[in-house]
Amino acid sequence: MSRAIDMRDAHFPGRAPIDAYGNGGFRFADMSHRGSLICLPAGIYAWDMAEGDPLTVEAFARVLDAEGVEFLLVGTGRDIRPLPAPLKAALRARGISSDPMGTGAAIRTYNIMLGESRPVAAALIAV
Repeated sequence: MSRAIDMRDAHFPGRAPIDAYGNGGFRFADMSHRGSLICLPAGIYAWDMAEGDPLTVEAFARVLDAEGVEFLLVGTGRDIRPLPAPLKAALRARGISSDPMGTGAAIRTYNIMLGESRPVAAALIAV
């Protein structure tokens, strides 16, 4: 008798630097992931976001619900896009400073801040 595959949200339970990016994904913790990521103190999660998708409050719900985040780096893809006012306001209301930048710059900054044990999170759109 065959069993159905149990699909779960992709999740790495811990913090890890991003080792590489490109070709639509990322490498971290000796693994590869195709698609976008949200990196939080509680773990790294798959994120259903593509370059050009709207940056909405709903898309950042996991970040807004997270504990221990003071800084959010948003890798907006190949090009820098400003965060919409409602999203910036929602982050500010949770005490989270945000900084949008290209995904490559966000990864480099995230890795440095992670190495310094700072309360950082990253929302990284795959390129």
